[in-house]
Amino acid sequence: MYNFSLEEIKFYPNNPLVLIAGPCVIESREHCLLMAEYLKKLAQKHAVPLVFKSSFLKANRSSVGSFIGPGIEDGLKILQEIRTRIDVPVISDVHSIEQIAPAAEVLDIIQIPAFLCRQTSLVVAAAKTGRIVNVKKGQFLAPWDVRNIINKVHSAGNHKLLITERGASFGYNNLVVDMRSLEITKKLGVAVVFDATHSVQLPGGQGDRSGGQREFVNPLTRAALAVGVNAVFLEVHDKPEFAKCDGPNMITPDQLSAWLPLWLKIDQLVKTGKPN
Repeated sequence: MYNFSLEEIKFYPNNPLVLIAGPCVIESREHCLLMAEYLKKLAQKHAVPLVFKSSFLKANRSSVGSFIGPGIEDGLKILQEIRTRIDVPVISDVHSIEQIAPAAEVLDIIQIPAFLCRQTSLVVAAAKTGRIVNVKKGQFLAPWDVRNIINKVHSAGNHKLLITERGASFGYNNLVVDMRSLEITKKLGVAVVFDATHSVQLPGGQGDRSGGQREFVNPLTRAALAVGVNAVFLEVHDKPEFAKCDGPNMITPDQLSAWLPLWLKIDQLVKTGKPN
């Protein structure tokens, strides 16, 4: 059974909720710092552990002209500054084995994108760094097939693993969350994350970009918390309508601030049997 830590953040069965949050992609140094500062203050206010997320590179955009971020060199510099200046752990995606070594020097958690969750060489190489690895469960993957991902990470001697549920393909340009998947994955003996904002994404739903239905983020998160997940993953942007990536499914800081108190009450009730 898993039991590992990231500084003061504990991951074990029924650990208090961990918040993984930030903008989809690094749009600028200034914007990333702004969001990290806000999210840290919000997390401190509610005494919830925070890991800041943002991608230095988005390699799977719908359109060839889509914004993909600053790239690994400049992106990691920004994440390193957030890690030291804002004093929060950071997570970002890697897309190739070559990116893993420099990423591991900065990132506290290395993330494997959903489309690459079956890429054995990439998963094993990330695990060999000794960092916590967060694997996004592919939209095409059955929950019981996650066992194969777990075995790949464990084969590298690494048991610090998060599996993130982000919805399954349901016809064209649509995702649906099978809440059974959360419980099935939990029973595999691994820490489970619910990706609330990608779960409401409409991949390619706007032709040359993805759409989204952020109005469902709150109810789906409440449902996932009722199952007892270890962490919630959220993309948060101060102006989603002007975001360079995934705007339709991202939530605002005000929405997160309004919803978080109830989320934490549900989390505590489910995991301790006692209301807050």
